[in-house]
Amino acid sequence: MYEEFIQNRITQLRMQRGVSARDMSLSIGQNESYINQIENKKTLPSLQGLLYICEYFGITPQQFFDMDSPYPSQFATLMEDLKQLDFETLSHLTALVKRLVQNK
Repeated sequence: MYEEFIQNRITQLRMQRGVSARDMSLSIGQNESYINQIENKKTLPSLQGLLYICEYFGITPQQFFDMDSPYPSQFATLMEDLKQLDFETLSHLTALVKRLVQNK
């Protein structure tokens, strides 16, 4: 179950970023076919490899494995920005987001 999730998650995040498997492989210091081999279910990354992949996407391993979060990098950035807001502004923003989700 997790093996397929890892392979699909890497593909999903890479496509969101709009980068080729080759470019991503080279960017994390691997051979040019590394990501392609993972995505084509020929291998899995080591723990260290997975950490490099998470670092590449700017997310934590916890965010990587959060199956309910389709855009973990964007959520991580948003959370950091939200931490800078005062209580009143955050309350208004929370109400706005609730309305947006309800009208979806």
